[in-house]
Amino acid sequence: MPADPGRAPLDAPARPRSRHRPLHRLGALDRRAFDAVAAAHLPGLEYVLPRLSRTADHGVLWFGIAALLGASRRPRLRRAALRGSIAIAVASPAVNLIGKHAFRRRRPIVDLVPPVRIRWKLPTSHAFPSGHSASAAGFATGVAMEASPAVAAPIATAAAAVAFARIYTGAHYPGDVLAGLGIGAGAALGTRLVWPARPPVAATAWRTDVPTLVNEHGEGLVAVVNTAAADGDLVSATLLRELPAAEIVEAGPDDDLGKLLDDAASRARVLAVAGGDGTVNAGAQAALRHGVPLLTVPCGTLDHFSRALGVEHPDDAVAAYRAGHLTRVDVGVVREPGREERIFLNTAGFGAYTEVVDRRERMEGRLGKWPALAIATVRTLRRAEPVEVVVDGRPRRVWMGFVGNGVYGSRGPTPTWRKRLDDGRLDVRLVCTAGRVPRVRTLAAVLLGHLHLMPGYRRWNATALTLAAPGGLRLALDGETCTTGPLVEIGERPSALAVFRPAHGGWGSPRR
Repeated sequence: MPADPGRAPLDAPARPRSRHRPLHRLGALDRRAFDAVAAAHLPGLEYVLPRLSRTADHGVLWFGIAALLGASRRPRLRRAALRGSIAIAVASPAVNLIGKHAFRRRRPIVDLVPPVRIRWKLPTSHAFPSGHSASAAGFATGVAMEASPAVAAPIATAAAAVAFARIYTGAHYPGDVLAGLGIGAGAALGTRLVWPARPPVAATAWRTDVPTLVNEHGEGLVAVVNTAAADGDLVSATLLRELPAAEIVEAGPDDDLGKLLDDAASRARVLAVAGGDGTVNAGAQAALRHGVPLLTVPCGTLDHFSRALGVEHPDDAVAAYRAGHLTRVDVGVVREPGREERIFLNTAGFGAYTEVVDRRERMEGRLGKWPALAIATVRTLRRAEPVEVVVDGRPRRVWMGFVGNGVYGSRGPTPTWRKRLDDGRLDVRLVCTAGRVPRVRTLAAVLLGHLHLMPGYRRWNATALTLAAPGGLRLALDGETCTTGPLVEIGERPSALAVFRPAHGGWGSPRR
């Protein structure tokens, strides 16, 4: 019987099936895409893209942008620069030390690339993945996670141009660039595992416009400026220039800040306070006593409360005032029998945290705030002992205690940001111990923000907290220390304080 011409004989050898056929197809597609880019004529880019690609060698372009962002004195931009730089530090070794040696792909043949684009010596390392693209995507993604779109968009455009330039100049195939972009973006997103990205501002639900309280020149505004703060003199000059009708009261180191603020609030339609978190705390107390809205002007070292409102610079404060948008935020309160209640806008701390503040204050006049804080932290972690305190009726040996006005989003014993300023909750975090304090482990946890992994770490949310200690407690309220009696109740005054915030602030949905 003759063989069927449409079928192979039974004893014919089977045709070998290549297991790498999909890779071959991808490679062929990659080469065709490269040839199409090489043959493309884009007027003007022959001179721009090679120079841009060269500028990005060794991350010079991105580290230069990071330096400019860091010099801006805007905390959000500094965080963006740091996150983008960390992403490069992760992505670059992953590409150059692992990826290139694992795949060993040859560079493209540049016969079709016009010589005008190849103005420098082509790289001789392996092609896959693209290190330039990984650094570009890592930096741009890191910046986008922290900065506003107005800043992130131009940097993303530059990163895309650098990635395309690697193909346009004949240095990489498109597949090399796509792989590098993926690695860089993944490295930036991976930074959230150890350093969660924070929202630009904390949300509030309540909002009203008060055009009758504000005017272009600042009539009715009384501003108390703490000249001992980092930029006190600069802030005074800014307020005088922008709000010439406002009354400016400068508080020196020897002045009674509380009295000055109380007098200013008694005659102000709007009370402005310029200083760090401790100064803002004192201003909030005066504003609450006299029922006037508060305008915060950042000029301290950290300015946590102002930043949570979206006020990161004195110009932001002026814009917030002129916009006339008021919101209301919660106030944490500390109550003791027979004493006037104290307040806190950010945090109340006790235990080792208070010792750090006390030690820092003793040394910062000689060393400066940051060196003094570093030394105080190390000494406290070496020498501090737990405090015996009854927390909500339960005896505990607390090594470090933190109470936040609102639920904080970051990890660790001293988190720095919140999603809302009006959730009506206390964020309680304690490091308790039954024996010797594990100091080295605790130091690592504090620095890395993973205190939730430690034995003895407790965290919960509440509306009230009772602390009892026979000899009293040392508390740090917004960075300022005080001594309490044997019984303390910490609670919340929901939406008690009226504050100005910028027009672009975080107006959120009502709290639940």
